[in-house]
Amino acid sequence: MSVNFKPLADRVLIEPIAAETKTASGIIIPDTAKEKPQEGTVVAVGPGKVDEPTTVKVGDKVLYGKYSGSELKLDGKDFLIVKEGDLLGVIG
Repeated sequence: MSVNFKPLADRVLIEPIAAETKTASGIIIPDTAKEKPQEGTVVAVGPGKVDEPTTVKVGDKVLYGKYSGSELKLDGKDFLIVKEGDLLGVIG
């Protein structure tokens, strides 16, 4: 997926993975009880700082803190922009 947005410095643009709507036993979770997703896919990566290049790349699945980053909407989709230091790790 390509977006018309280029993060600056050590920032990363993430598309959050949609929250689950059902539990494993089949119970439907209402919108008010859904947890904010904490994992997503990297869509764009900044060039990094002069002495610290970025280590994640586009397409990586990452885990981030519950309240980290800033939410933004591009082309009708929700994204999250976070500093690379706020990422907890790469999944898989």
